[in-house]
Amino acid sequence: MDFDYHFGNEAYKYFDDFGIKYTKYCKMAPMQSQSNQPGKEFLMTPRPVFDNPKYLGSGKLKDKVVIVTGGDSGLGRAASVIFVKEGANVVIPYYNEHEDANETKEYIEKLGGKCLLLSGDISDKNFCKYVVEKTLETFGRIDVLVNNAGVQYQADCLSDISDEQFDRTMKVNVYGMFYLTKEVLPYLEKGSSIINLSSITTFYGEPQLIDYVTTKGAVVGFTRSLARNLALKGIRVNAIAPGFFWTPLQPACWVEEKIPSLGSNSAMARGAMPYELAPTFVYLASDDSSYVTGQVIHNNGGEVMG
Repeated sequence: MDFDYHFGNEAYKYFDDFGIKYTKYCKMAPMQSQSNQPGKEFLMTPRPVFDNPKYLGSGKLKDKVVIVTGGDSGLGRAASVIFVKEGANVVIPYYNEHEDANETKEYIEKLGGKCLLLSGDISDKNFCKYVVEKTLETFGRIDVLVNNAGVQYQADCLSDISDEQFDRTMKVNVYGMFYLTKEVLPYLEKGSSIINLSSITTFYGEPQLIDYVTTKGAVVGFTRSLARNLALKGIRVNAIAPGFFWTPLQPACWVEEKIPSLGSNSAMARGAMPYELAPTFVYLASDDSSYVTGQVIHNNGGEVMG
C-alpha cells in the first residue's frame, strides 16, 4: 500500500498495513524545529499520517457543512479528510500555510469532496465574519464548527513569556474561538455541533507552556458554559483534549532535542498520528453523540486518566 501522499517519502519504517509499530523506546521523529507558528506540515520528517485508508465513511455527515479552523494541517487536516469521507463539505480557515492548505484541498477533491480555503487570522473578528459570509455564500448553511487552530510557545518560566507572546496566544486560542463561534451561532440549527480543541496539558499543567495551558483551560470553561446555554436549542458543544500527536505545532514549539521523547510518558509509551484522533471528530459532529454535550474527550494514550 502506497502511503507517500499521506506523509512523504522520508517516513520511518514503523508502518504495518495502516498501523504504526511501536516499542517502549520508539521515537516518533528525529530532532527538528521550525521557526514560525503554527508550523508547516510539508517541512516535517516524517510527514504526519492524516488518513486511514481503511476508514470507509457511511454518510454520517452527508451534505453537512463543516468549518475546521486550522484544517490545512495536523489534527485539522485529519478532521477535514474524515469529514469529507462521511459526506460533508469542508471550509478551512487557515493562517498563511498555503502549501499545506492546497495539498489538503487537493487530497479532499481526490476523495470527491468539496473544500473552501480561506486565508486569514482568526484572532481578527472581521476575518471570522468573512469566514461565515463566504461559507454561506458557497454552501448555504453551517452545521458543524471545529475550533481547532492554535499556537503554543515553549518558555522555561513565567518571566520568559513576553507580553506580546501572551497576547498572541490568548488572541488566537481564545479570542478566535469566541469570535468565530459568535458569528456562526445564528446559523446553527437543532442537531448542530460545536467542537473545541483543548489539550492534555491543561489537565497535568505542562510547566513550559504556561500561557498555552491557560488558554486551553479557558477552552474547557467556554465549552461547559456554552453547552448548558445551548442545550435546550439542541446544539451540542464538546471539547477534545489530545495528548501528543505528531503535528506541525510540535516542531514549531519545542526545542529540537525534545522532539524524539514527546509522547513517551503515556501509558502506551508513544505519541500518535493525526488519523488516530479523526474518528473522535466524527463522533462529536454526528448524531452518534446526540446525548453528549459539555464533555471533554481525552485521547492521550493513557497519559492522563480519570
